[in-house]
Amino acid sequence: MGASKGIGRGIAAALAREGARVAVTSRSLERAEQAAREIPGELAGFAADSADLDGLARLPGLVAERFGAPVDVLVTNTGGPPAGDVFAHGQEAWEEAYRELVLAPRALIEAALPGMRERRWGRIVNVGSSSTEEVIDHLALSSVHRLATVGYFKVLARAVARDGVTVNTVATGKFATERLAAVHGSMEEARRVASEIVPAGRLGEPEEYGDLVAFLCSERAAYLTGAVIPLDGGLLAST
Repeated sequence: MGASKGIGRGIAAALAREGARVAVTSRSLERAEQAAREIPGELAGFAADSADLDGLARLPGLVAERFGAPVDVLVTNTGGPPAGDVFAHGQEAWEEAYRELVLAPRALIEAALPGMRERRWGRIVNVGSSSTEEVIDHLALSSVHRLATVGYFKVLARAVARDGVTVNTVATGKFATERLAAVHGSMEEARRVASEIVPAGRLGEPEEYGDLVAFLCSERAAYLTGAVIPLDGGLLAST
């Protein structure tokens, strides 16, 4: 999910460098196909919308048909719901956030997981948020529903561990993405804020994110499952 730009694109590029055949998705088929052309390796673009659960359930089958092989690695990633405090949104926005952050990943997993379990090998990685470790008040929808996603991934990890399938979440800190730039008004302002509040003194880069996910999807990470791994330049104060 969500690999035409930002963190998702960094992940797609890292997996392609490792020799994986990578499906790049976006709500816009044009953007997905453009990213697939620009990233070196064997990639293909697909249209996918987190609001279309039936379409997501069909996606792993379409990917398998395109590449002539089943899905062994699944990375779930969406841009996230609108900002605002806990009182800022109505019922419809809360339901949309639940569909985007909980039900959409589940639809993909439910479609891809049976084959992974049958082959006794699979990797599932969720692009999460540091808000699951320390809630962010002005990102209430994200903080609440990403916690639910982590709970689902934790339960799922225990259920499929003996099948050779690992299930992990990355707790994402501040990265140089369009979404973060929009939150701060500009990329320059986002970098300035990061220089003041992130112990590493800077934003993370999508390429760095991709390197971590590539490891989590490798054979070397076979004993790592059910984890929530911070990638935040030391920003989280909790242990």
